[in-house]
Amino acid sequence: MIALLCSVQAEADRLLTSMDVIKSTMLGSKLLIEGTIGTQRVLLCVGGMGKVNAAHTATLMLARFDPVALVVFGIGGAYPSSGARIGDIAIAQEEIAGDEGVLTREGFKDAGYIGIPLLKTAASQVYVAYSASEPLVNRSVQSLSARRKPGQGKINIGSFVTLSTCTGTTARAQELETRYHGLCENMEGAAVAHVAVMHGVPWLEVRGISNIVEDRDLKKWDIPKAAGAAQQAVQHILEGWGE
Repeated sequence: MIALLCSVQAEADRLLTSMDVIKSTMLGSKLLIEGTIGTQRVLLCVGGMGKVNAAHTATLMLARFDPVALVVFGIGGAYPSSGARIGDIAIAQEEIAGDEGVLTREGFKDAGYIGIPLLKTAASQVYVAYSASEPLVNRSVQSLSARRKPGQGKINIGSFVTLSTCTGTTARAQELETRYHGLCENMEGAAVAHVAVMHGVPWLEVRGISNIVEDRDLKKWDIPKAAGAAQQAVQHILEGWGE
């Protein structure tokens, strides 16, 4: 079974349409849907926005259902210098905990400055960034590349930044780009990665680009296009899972 996690309903509607549902389970306020997409057995949940919802839902999925992998997906905003455009696909090589740290007179310092890891396992300590499974990333990119059609957005691979506060100014976007050299930002990914690493489960993150991170102007965004692109990408990855 492969666990699929997003934050809002619009990010899941297309996958739900193509899913043969076997059963649904309510755990607290979370609806977890078991079924198949193509030949793959999946567990899908719309977990809610933000780190707390994401971490809680990921924990339920991993602890109760023991999936072989966890895929977090949805929309994200691309940083101006990333080269990504609206409708593109973004795949995370790593997830950065972008606002975990301390604000000093010299500026923001991450958890490494404090000296306390965000996560400590028998194999590693995480202060800032969670690395995605390289074999899973590579296999997913190959599957996407083999199934992309002319005119579809390109596939971008890089560092994702997770923040509790969405960036809504160009000045803040430039600050974060200078600090992290990220591809795009979101509000859930690092929390999901944290839980996956705790449980020893490989994770993957797939985002459709809905906007460029700059002075906030919703008229320039295309959320339906981004949500559709992300879900199509997840379907393509599932199709190529066993290849």
